Amino acid sequence: MSKRNTAFEALPLGAIKPEQWLRDQLRIQADGLTGHLEEHWADVGPGNGWIGGKGESWERGPYYLDGLLPLAYLLEDERLIAKAQRWIEWSLASQREDGAFGPDIIETVNEDLDKTQDWWHYMIMLKVLTQYEEATGDERIVPFLTSYFRYVRGRIEEQPLRGWAEARGMEMLLTIQWLYRKTGDEQLLQLASIVQSQTTNWTDVFHDFPFWRKVERWDWKTHVVNVAMGIKAPGVLYEQTGDSRAHAAVHRGIDSLMTYHGQAHGMFSGDEWLSGTHPSQGVELCAVVEYMFSMEKLTRVFGEGRFGDILEQVAFNALPAAVSSDWTSHQYDQQVNQIVCNVATREWSNNEEANLFGLEPHFGCCTANMHQGWPKLVSHLWMKDGEGGLAAVSYAPCTVTTQVGADEQARATLKVSGNYPFRDTVDIELALDESAEFAISLRIPGWCEQPTVKVNGEEFALAIEKGYAKLCREWSDGDRLTLRMPMKVKTVTRNLLAVSVERGPLVYALPIRENWHLLQQREKFHDWEIYPGSPWKYGLLADSEYEVSLEDVAYQPFDAQHSPVRLKAKGQLVREWRMEGNNAGTPPMHPNADDQPVVDLELVPYGGAKLRIGEFPTIGHPLEARKHM
Repeated sequence: MSKRNTAFEALPLGAIKPEQWLRDQLRIQADGLTGHLEEHWADVGPGNGWIGGKGESWERGPYYLDGLLPLAYLLEDERLIAKAQRWIEWSLASQREDGAFGPDIIETVNEDLDKTQDWWHYMIMLKVLTQYEEATGDERIVPFLTSYFRYVRGRIEEQPLRGWAEARGMEMLLTIQWLYRKTGDEQLLQLASIVQSQTTNWTDVFHDFPFWRKVERWDWKTHVVNVAMGIKAPGVLYEQTGDSRAHAAVHRGIDSLMTYHGQAHGMFSGDEWLSGTHPSQGVELCAVVEYMFSMEKLTRVFGEGRFGDILEQVAFNALPAAVSSDWTSHQYDQQVNQIVCNVATREWSNNEEANLFGLEPHFGCCTANMHQGWPKLVSHLWMKDGEGGLAAVSYAPCTVTTQVGADEQARATLKVSGNYPFRDTVDIELALDESAEFAISLRIPGWCEQPTVKVNGEEFALAIEKGYAKLCREWSDGDRLTLRMPMKVKTVTRNLLAVSVERGPLVYALPIRENWHLLQQREKFHDWEIYPGSPWKYGLLADSEYEVSLEDVAYQPFDAQHSPVRLKAKGQLVREWRMEGNNAGTPPMHPNADDQPVVDLELVPYGGAKLRIGEFPTIGHPLEARKHM
């Protein structure tokens, strides 16, 4: 493993700060579950084992901190920084002479495993500590990790990765690689090789994907969160060994997942394990945030725009859809066609509460893990290209500050504005302490047909390679770059001629009037059922023309009542579209809309509608017309 075997290099936590709606989103998160979870959820409260208590001592504390810590430093929120620091200081002080740290060693008993040491939860805390070092420069972290990995090297062959740790061993490899880039310690390469050999061979899984129908029983390789994490494993391996199959395995894996289990919001299904393409199957919130993290890492390794396309679609649709607009409740499982959120039996492996909005619906892993989504998106919006230049991963509003130029001789600040993805024009203003020649690589999304870019008002031709257009020139203080990416409305044909509607990276849905019913009241974070207050059984006319209307970008843009973008379409009520098993049934392939009036339907960004139809029957499709000839 070389010190750099990747297309891009990540910027340290804090080099990128959120702006405009994205900063508001982090502030809402801080005012909601992330900023107050310790006071209201015992699993990460004072009794947690990762701060010296006798309570939960496995993954929930590290999961929570993996979102809390970057959020705190991105917002420069002293209250949250102090909250996170308590966990950091306890972990650092817990290290023993042999290098081990954390709560007393936990032994896990699983029906599929022998009694053995579990390495999994430490892997999460290792990722937290690397972020902390990047944000603060704390000199204790590198020797701490060095000591810990000596401990791992001495035990891991006798106590190998098993269960969760085996499926997720690439998470430990990320920290080993991070430390190697810092120290050049050759012993880390030996450890990395051992960890790799004990980790699930995700390259084989994704290269020749065997799970091409809805999974009916447990498998470590089909558990949706394992899959969402595992998709980056070939890339992590590529950084380590240069494995020639890694690149193909990632792309083949993504293609297979979307073919056999893909959903309109950019994720694949998984109401615990892979569940097919039906729009009423669920997808777990843990999988959403982990898939985002995987796309961020794959972008760094391979430098391809496709991963940024996927990252944006998931971040701007699936992530906000699963969390209430005030960040005081969330779902375990969301549905593309979600017509009711209630306690009810569904064709899922999860329990009857999995699609409630609440504090801990179904299981608490998502309550702990959901917090990393937005903060890690911010910290990966831009990357270095390894040659003194910068690469845009996403155009969400932010400010980037870093050294640029061949010898990194100049300090640059890029201010990215424009309220993308709710608008199609991105403005980038440069501030430089001295002029410098370097490249700015602009990601050109796959959905964009006619992008234009201007520098100081002068238009430049774009040569796009691997989803990026590189502008290399001498940049000066005050330069302004304007990128316009026209967003056309398009329909995407799915199973049985149903369609979803997209404009740019946003998916659009028919919002259903929401009646929120209090199910369990607590001091701050309650549980809710949501019942529909308007009809949902609408299909879209195949020849519908879409009218776009723009409104101001609200403090919370992912709220159907305050959507910054709306689409007007034509539709009809579909008589025979029924509920099946407490869900919206299969969208009819030949919808019967006879004698139903054609009506205007207003669609909003998917993430803001908690009850919605996001996959519609098609009325008047050519095949449907042929049926009546």
